[in-house]
Amino acid sequence: MKWLLVTVLVLAACGGDGPVKSVEELMDPNTCMECHAQHFQQWSGSMHAYASDDPVFVAMNKRGQKDTQNKLGDFCLRCHAPMAVALGTVKGETYDPSQLDATTRGVTCYFCHNVASIADSHNNGLQLAVDQTMRGGAQNPSTNDAHRSKYDSLMDSDVNNSEMCGSCHDIVVPTEINNVPNGVAVERTLAEWQGTFFATEAGAQFHFTCGSCHMISKTDVIADAPGLNVKSRANGFHEHAWPAIDQALTAFPETANQATLIARDLDPAVRVIGPFNSITKKQFGGICLDPPGRLKIRIDSIGTGHAWPSGASQDRRAWLEVIAKDIDGNVVFSKGVTPVDSDPVDTVGLINVDTFGLWDRIEKADSTPAHFFWEIATVQSQLLKIPAVRGEDHSYTAEWDVPNSNLVAHIETRLLIRPIAFEVLDDLVAGGELAADAVAQMKTLEVAGGHSVWDIATKGTGNAMNTNCNPN
Repeated sequence: MKWLLVTVLVLAACGGDGPVKSVEELMDPNTCMECHAQHFQQWSGSMHAYASDDPVFVAMNKRGQKDTQNKLGDFCLRCHAPMAVALGTVKGETYDPSQLDATTRGVTCYFCHNVASIADSHNNGLQLAVDQTMRGGAQNPSTNDAHRSKYDSLMDSDVNNSEMCGSCHDIVVPTEINNVPNGVAVERTLAEWQGTFFATEAGAQFHFTCGSCHMISKTDVIADAPGLNVKSRANGFHEHAWPAIDQALTAFPETANQATLIARDLDPAVRVIGPFNSITKKQFGGICLDPPGRLKIRIDSIGTGHAWPSGASQDRRAWLEVIAKDIDGNVVFSKGVTPVDSDPVDTVGLINVDTFGLWDRIEKADSTPAHFFWEIATVQSQLLKIPAVRGEDHSYTAEWDVPNSNLVAHIETRLLIRPIAFEVLDDLVAGGELAADAVAQMKTLEVAGGHSVWDIATKGTGNAMNTNCNPN
């Protein structure tokens, strides 16, 4: 990458001008661990730390090089192994994570905290200073003997515009890779957020950045080591685990904690729930069975600042499972019931579909289904989205005609999400790029907020008064 300076610049007057560690030492996350043990532990189990080693990433890069005759180059590595690209340690065409050491493995501490400027909003436009100054969001940083310190608004979640995160979480496939004019935006998390009121509203009550949600703060010291003159800061310590939905498929640190954090953030993100009534200040449970047999289920993303699912939405599979039973417990109607080793049925729409599914449907130029981003010519997107103006509806209501609805006594929903579809993984296994045992480790997650129950004994009561809906 041309943006990394070869000459190491030693800058002073940014939090002490005495001797500090070398750039080479500061590039190693193990150096950071000496004073930032909590941050290091959280980072060590994050998908940032795992980015270079993820077997699906390694397999996709290998497959992409083959399919594009190496036109892919370092495209994937720019975000998955950015320091390795910057230092010229590896090439995309011959990528092997075993070639990387601690300074170039994954998205490192130095890579984020040494950003000097942002040249582009996608495909990693971050430019490093390559100096001994570590940037952060803390005002008036304490002096230390490890590195020089500098407050940078780019790192301050209270005031920034999420540009740093977005630079790697918005991905546009260049025309030279897939021959599509202007490229294809395959990951749009920053653009999704920019279109919401969270990005445009002023004031701490509604302005939430990537860091506001994905780097939860607490009152604590930022660094802790013998001899350091530091103080506890209000909301000064920011979590460095970045949970979303992806998890390590191979042995990796902090896997149990990562799963706990994913559930913490995922479970309240989406709910089966009715619209909020501004007069009664109540919401019913989101399942309604109206005569003569019209089943309506409303899904709302209430805990996200971007579309859901987001990221590699063409690889995700999120779907609603609906099961209706009679008074004896016999199933009389069901939709979206999917075997544990299978993908949900690929249908698009909200009415009388076999499966209500949320993901990007992608096609090649010949209108056949695509599995990989370098094949994409067109995208048909069905995702939950956050509105640009507070108060606008941003839900989906799936509807079905239910035969023999007079027999229905109990309805239950589940919302499930799989980070990567089996059809994508199986294609990589068939091509020899991915080991089959990695597929077995791909977890399907249940979103707690997607569980709702309608029962004939309680429908139309409580919050659902004067409706055919469930109260809770």
